[in-house]
This record gives sequence, C-alpha cells and structure tokens, in this order.
Amino acid sequence: MDLKHRSRSITDGRDQAPARAMFKAIGFSDSDLAKPIIGVANTWIETMPCNFHLRRLSAKVKEGIRAAGGTPMEFNTIAISDGETMGTEGMRASLVSREVIADSIELVCRGQLFDAVVCVVGCDKTIPAAGMALARMNLPGLVLYGGTIAPGKFRGKDITIQDVFEAVGANAAGKMSDADLLEVENNACPAAGACGGQYTANTMSTVMELIGLSPMGFNSVPAMEARKDEIAFRCGEVVMNALKKGIRPRDILTRAAFENAIAGVATTGGSTNAVLHLLAISREAELPLQIDDFQKVSERTPLLCDLKPSGRFVATDVDKAGGIPVIAKRLLDGKHVDGSTLTVTGKTFAEEANAAKETAGQEVIAPLDRPLKKTGGLVILRGNLAPDGCVAKISSHERLSHRGPARVFESEEEAMAAVTGKKIKAGDVVVIRNEGPKGGPGMREMLSVTGAIVGEGLGSSVALMTDGRFSGATHGLMMGHVAPEAALGGPIAAVKEGDTINIDVNKRVVDVEISKEEMDKRLKEWKPKPPRYTTGVFAKYAALVASAGEGAITKA
Repeated sequence: MDLKHRSRSITDGRDQAPARAMFKAIGFSDSDLAKPIIGVANTWIETMPCNFHLRRLSAKVKEGIRAAGGTPMEFNTIAISDGETMGTEGMRASLVSREVIADSIELVCRGQLFDAVVCVVGCDKTIPAAGMALARMNLPGLVLYGGTIAPGKFRGKDITIQDVFEAVGANAAGKMSDADLLEVENNACPAAGACGGQYTANTMSTVMELIGLSPMGFNSVPAMEARKDEIAFRCGEVVMNALKKGIRPRDILTRAAFENAIAGVATTGGSTNAVLHLLAISREAELPLQIDDFQKVSERTPLLCDLKPSGRFVATDVDKAGGIPVIAKRLLDGKHVDGSTLTVTGKTFAEEANAAKETAGQEVIAPLDRPLKKTGGLVILRGNLAPDGCVAKISSHERLSHRGPARVFESEEEAMAAVTGKKIKAGDVVVIRNEGPKGGPGMREMLSVTGAIVGEGLGSSVALMTDGRFSGATHGLMMGHVAPEAALGGPIAAVKEGDTINIDVNKRVVDVEISKEEMDKRLKEWKPKPPRYTTGVFAKYAALVASAGEGAITKA
C-alpha cells in the first residue's frame, strides 16, 4: 500500500509547490512532507477537566508518530461539558456537539488529505464522534481516550461528580448541611480526567477498546498517570502499523465487533448513552444495528463489574485490577464475545484479551462463576408508551416493577422544580417530555433531576421516564430515549397527570393504563409545540435529526 495514499496529492509534484511553500512557512521540511501525513484530532478545550490535559497527550502522540516514520499535523475540534451544563439550557448543545465534532474531524481529514488519523478524546460526545468520523471516512486511524479522573475523597470515602449531584438533592431535602455540600463540591474532582464512574465517558472508552478502534489496555489508564504519556507515544507506532497493513475502520467494525462492544457495556453496568452512540456509529459504518439487538446481547451477558453509579468502585479501580483487558478476558472465557474480531493493532480480540494481567485479589471484576447478576445492565422496554422502544439500566440493586400515577412535566426545569420543591411523592412516575432529539432539541441528560430524586431519598420509590437521555451517573428505575418522542407525536405526548403507568422490567413492558381508543383520541387532539429555536445551530439540528432509535444522527 502507498503510505502517502492521500497526502501525495497535496505534497508531491510541480503543481503542489504553492502548498509546499505554505507548509514550509510553519516549519515542515521536504523530508517531513515526503513522509505519510498523520492527522492528530485533538478535542482539547479549556472548559472542563475531561479534556483539559489533552494538549499534553497530543504532544506525546505526535512524538510517537515521528518516531514511527510519519509526519503529524495536529488540529482542534470542539467539546461541550455534560457535567457543567447539566440542568441548563447549555445541555442542549451536548448531543448536537457529537455531530459537529464528527463533521469537523471528517472535514479536516478530507480537506487536508491525511493518510491516517489519531483522535484524542475525553468527554462523553467526543468519543463516539471520533468513532463516527472514522466509520464515515474509513481512513486508517484509532481513538485514544484521555483517561478517567482520580476519585475525590469525602470523610474517607471515594466520591465522584455523581455524589455532588446527589448531594444537591440531599441538601434541598435538609439531609445535608451547606458546609458538607461545599466540602463535597470542593473535593469530588481533584484533577484532570473524565468523570470517574462507569458513566458515559468511561463506558464509551470501554466500547472503543472492545470494538477494536482503541488498542486494548490503552484507554483504562487514568488521565494523570505517567503511563498515559507512554501509551500516547505508542499510538504513533499503532497508527503507522495500521497504515502499513491497510487496516481500516470498516475492517474492524463488523457485526461481531458491535456485539462485543454491547457485551462490554452490559457486563460493566455501563451508560444507556452507549445505545444511542453505538446505533449512530453503526449507521455511519453502513452496518445498522437495531435497538432490540442490545436486549439480546445483554440477556446473554452477565454483569461482572461492581462499578459506580450503582456499585462500589470507580474507573481507576478497573485500572488497578488490570484494566479493560481483564474484562475482555472474562467475556472471552465465558464465550460471551467473538474472539476472532480484528483490532486496530492488527491482533485479534482474543490475542489482546489473552495478554491480560489480572491483579491478584482484586474485587472490581467478579469471576464468571459468581456474577453480580446473571444478565447485563441494559434493558430495552416497549409498550403503548414506547412502541419504538426505550432504554433502562438495571443493576443488581434496582426494582423490577413499578406502578403509579404519572407526574407530567413539559421540560427538565419543571421537573427539577417539583423535585426540589418536595412535590414528588413515593410511588410517583415522573414523566419528562419534549426533551427528545428534535423536541429539546438536543436530547438533554437528566442527571440533575435523577440525582435530586436520589438525594431526596426517593430513588427506591419513584420511577422516571423521558424522551430525553440520562447521564451514565444515573441510577434507579429510570427509562430514557422513549421513542417516538413527544415532538413527533409519540404516545408519551398523550400522557395526562394522574394516569396510571405500569413498568415491568421482567416483561420488558412500559404501559399507560388507558384504552387504545382513548390513546388514539388523545393523539388525534395533540398539537406540536412551536420549536424552541427557529434559527442557528439548534434549529438546523432539529430539522435534520433522526429518532433516538436511529442513534439521533443527522440526515440530509
């Protein structure tokens, strides 16, 4: 394979003298331009700990590329902090940013004719966006996750950002003093790195290793560990090897690889957002999954990892236990994955997993004969409220049924005010609608609300459903991605205050107890709400976005 299979068009020959002149203006030599040009897509941004350290890692990636015989060219894209924007208008930008990041990586790589690319990612949407861009372009490349944050400490206990959200609810309920809330706030996030439980960033980091787009064992090393710099350097060798061997993303992104990734989400109790993002990546790879595929894989995969938000441990503990390769080895030994799938290193899943080094006596990843739960954490429910499905995350601790009166809210803000105003009671089913991909727009996460419910002491007695999303830090009986969404006239738009809603996880059902005739009558009378935005990026997104059941990708 010609290693300059794309960049030759921009660097070689008499007619490209002007381009070479411009490259030389910024320090590139003839020797540099004679080598393969490797893009380094850096999602660094100075707004959040998740991506704050990525300049350091990108510099190491570039050193590694040069050492392996390539010429790196770094470029930046954007990121939006989910944790900082949670519960605000700014959260509408989060899922929209996934499309913008994927588009911008694709645009620069296509425009600058890079031969390969390394995507350096951190916060939630940057990870699937990188996978989407690689799948679209089918350009040799890999994803490097910047790593998890270290846990904070509060009175001898490990804490994460999840604890801050729940402390807000506890404070509102009079169960935590202002001084204690401030102490939790001051100590939860001690340095750079992405949120510390098996929330969305660490879930999608796991996905990238198990699907094969990240070298196995690279992502689970924490952000501020010295080993992370070494791993970033090694990415240069990996990407140059992929280029030389002609390993492309669509060689990696097979049906079996997607199922391996889903098994990874299920066995780690990962974020429901993985459903949305894997659906999106599959469509970019032109290998569509269906939402019910997640149920099938989850049913045959045991829950093995005792991780927050429902478990005892944080993501740094996974690294101490031996990292993602130990999880991969468990799944391989239990025949829950296909070991023959290709990874970006050129080795198979089985070859990488069999090199795992488990720490003796670790308690984070359970043995196969003693799973935390016999089936995985992801559950897909359907019913007259979600004919196209909705997603729940069920740990070993969650209730499996709930029946109660609907408390209906037209936005997250309305629901949050009700929770903190002590207007939600045990037994209620909180329904938040018009927060879907189109209706939001942007399908906001509901961690502020779910965290406040738990903090109020209602986590074990209240259920919640929404056409929006949940943070990976959410736990309790919570159902998101209800489809069709309210803005499209989905049945969730027809629910009225006080309607009885029945949720049965074992039967995979979520229903409102009204007749079909009554549902049809209500939907016939339904009128769409006027759009929140009529110009700008949100209006454009609302016009182009597909259903959550298709990964909320944008379509021309």
